Amino acid sequence: MPGSLPVVNETAVEYAIKIGLALNCSIAESCRFARKNYFYPDLCKAYQISQYDLPLCHGGYLNIETDRGKKSVGITRIHLEEDAGKLIHKGESTLIDCNRCGVPLIEIVSEPHMSSADEVVAYLKKLRSILVYAGISDGKMNEGSLRCDVNLSVRRKGEPLGTRCELKNLNSFKFIEKAIEYEKVRQIEVILSGGEIVQETRRFDEEKKMTFSMRKKESQSDYRFFREPDLPAVVLTDADVERIKATIPALPDERKQSYIEKYSLSPSDAEVLILERETADYFESCAAFTKHPVSVANMITTEIMGIAKNGESIDRIPPESLGAVADMMGDETINSATAKKLIRDMWEKGIDPKETVEKEGLAQINDEEKVRGFVLSAIEKSEKAVKDYLGGKDTAQRSIVGKAMGESRGRANPALVAKIVSEELSKLK
Repeated sequence: MPGSLPVVNETAVEYAIKIGLALNCSIAESCRFARKNYFYPDLCKAYQISQYDLPLCHGGYLNIETDRGKKSVGITRIHLEEDAGKLIHKGESTLIDCNRCGVPLIEIVSEPHMSSADEVVAYLKKLRSILVYAGISDGKMNEGSLRCDVNLSVRRKGEPLGTRCELKNLNSFKFIEKAIEYEKVRQIEVILSGGEIVQETRRFDEEKKMTFSMRKKESQSDYRFFREPDLPAVVLTDADVERIKATIPALPDERKQSYIEKYSLSPSDAEVLILERETADYFESCAAFTKHPVSVANMITTEIMGIAKNGESIDRIPPESLGAVADMMGDETINSATAKKLIRDMWEKGIDPKETVEKEGLAQINDEEKVRGFVLSAIEKSEKAVKDYLGGKDTAQRSIVGKAMGESRGRANPALVAKIVSEELSKLK
């Protein structure tokens, strides 16, 4: 507030320590604040309270999954500072929103260990997940709770890192990816045309899908850092750090390992489930009501995530109901097609799955003679598919399987249908 002295927010300090511990950082015994001096329209008092030579956390890392396997991204430092305002660009005009000025902000600075847009997005998704799990942020990028500055440079293979440009205040994974791809191509074209990259701050225009220069990038000396005279140093004891450490819940990597070991999930399914804490909590609730947690995981990652629209809570179906569907599939009471129908009806109408299966006669048909009857009827009605199959086109068999499932109104055991179709077609050769 204008005319008032700054005060350190104790909870913000604890949150910064918490994320530092979650990212394997060393925590400083004491840290202090500095003034970072520069003029910009959204920095009304022409300086920002930040941390310079003594940050709160330093020297950590975050492991991410990439197409080439696991990769460790170094964390240079984590420090506290005050937020600036917000510039809103409208055509040729710029609006200034000062409402968040002075709000505490945690800045996490990574090492230049990422070499593609995919790796950056993987890093940010994992980081966002940890922040949400730890209760530090709601992770709503569209509301400014999590923002990203990307420092990007290109280089020829074997040469040192090139001159970097900073892409400022990106607030969605999609825009981060598009901004990186555009800026990478821009810098390469400048170098190949004989030009030089200028160190500067650029913004990404979301409509034009292009980056534009905002200002020349300052060096450390330009900011004229000096100790903030109105704030004392923050001094921490081992007991302080241990107390904060005890408040950190099970984080994504720990949960992922637990799902692989306890529920026999594949690493890829476990990775999808742990990205959002809400999804992981829901999976664990559902798994408590079934003997088939792998089926529950598949239903959540495919059917339910496919149905849920943006902003809709994923736990709309009661855990006991989804567990019941998994058990009915597991003991072959219903097949996968019926399970999909039940999930959609539970989502839209709130039905009881067991009652619906009994009332509507949706139980899977496992009787071999009944299924054979459906298959023979399908073969009789599939003259072209049978001809194609006998002519060497094996894929025609799938068409007949689909026809037989249709004859049973989707209730026949699909594996049994496929087996009998194969047997009956072999007789025709």
